[in-house]
Amino acid sequence: MDIPLDRPTSRRKPLLIGGAALGLLALMAGVSRLKPAAPVAERQSLLLDVVKQGPMVFQVRGTGTLVPLHVRWLTAATPGRVERLHILPGAAVKAGDVILELSNPEVQQGAQDSEWAQRSAEADLLGAKARLETSLLDVRASLASAKASHSNARMSLEANEKLALAGLVSGQDLARSRSQSEELSTRFDIEQRRLQISSDSLKAQLATYQAKVEQARALHTLKRSLLEGLKVRAGMDGVLQQLPVQVGQQLNPGITLAKVAQPTQLKAELKISETQAKDLALNLPVSIDTRNGIVPGHVLRIDPAVQNGTVTVDIALDGPLPKGARPDLSVEGVIEIDKAANALFVGRPVQAQPHGQATLFKLSPDGSEASRVKARLGRGSVNAIEILEGLRPGDKVILSDTSAWDGADRIRIQ
Repeated sequence: MDIPLDRPTSRRKPLLIGGAALGLLALMAGVSRLKPAAPVAERQSLLLDVVKQGPMVFQVRGTGTLVPLHVRWLTAATPGRVERLHILPGAAVKAGDVILELSNPEVQQGAQDSEWAQRSAEADLLGAKARLETSLLDVRASLASAKASHSNARMSLEANEKLALAGLVSGQDLARSRSQSEELSTRFDIEQRRLQISSDSLKAQLATYQAKVEQARALHTLKRSLLEGLKVRAGMDGVLQQLPVQVGQQLNPGITLAKVAQPTQLKAELKISETQAKDLALNLPVSIDTRNGIVPGHVLRIDPAVQNGTVTVDIALDGPLPKGARPDLSVEGVIEIDKAANALFVGRPVQAQPHGQATLFKLSPDGSEASRVKARLGRGSVNAIEILEGLRPGDKVILSDTSAWDGADRIRIQ
């Protein structure tokens, strides 16, 4: 008969289990203290730049077109029908060249009627002048007769006065001679006054007729100009750019008939963002890129109004235009606003705004990772922005979009 033997209980198993549990707890605590793995970025997909210190040029950029400096819009002064087109768009024209002809029977009749009205007014003036001068001659004749009678009466009075002193003429005859002389003297004065009044009246009446003639001439000139306006002329030397009408088309007054411009004298019209236009001023230097060469220029005019978030700036071109430059050609312009002799700056990061705060990723010395830093920005330029705080010369930062790593303070770069 087998008798079971009592074996001593082993303590090693509980000790091993306890040690394993403690080790597991320690591992879990260590893992909890580990930082999350940093995201990885491909170096070749990043836009990098080094913070520099030195001279900096502040610029703004805008796009626009070349436009003629001298443009003449031709419009219809009267209603009319297009009869014929003499010149087509693209042709060179002189100031007196007829571009198109209109017809309007009412304008033609009005010009003829005004011509006859002018001739009638001129004939009335001649007739009135003849009548008034004849009347004036009658007054002068009366004055001459009164003058002769007054002269005779005065000589008779002088003779009677001498005879009266010798006692050869009675006092009654002397008094009669004196009275007659005074009467004729008064008549002579009246005739002189009458001549003066008649002369003034003649001038006034002739002025009235002359005014009617001038009025008729002005009306005829206007009607004649309207008739001449049916032949639409270029008005200046240049190139016919637009002719938006067709033969047989009926036109209303004020409608655009043609556009003539001088293609050799152009300016650039740039559209500058309203946020960047606040620093613009007249005569600032500008570089215009025509895609076929760079042309220097300067700011000629700044539009006081904002349209669609941009300000229109006219640029005078100071250099010769490259080949192929023509009106409506798309161009790009860079306006130099200011210069700084010693500034800390870097390439302009995506979404960075001047005079604001920016969060950038700065690369470590070995370039294997980048850490998030805050920087205070100053003035901005086309491709660079001023650094006021947060970075130093020689720091290398990421300029490209880093929104994919908004939740990370550092990234690894491969």
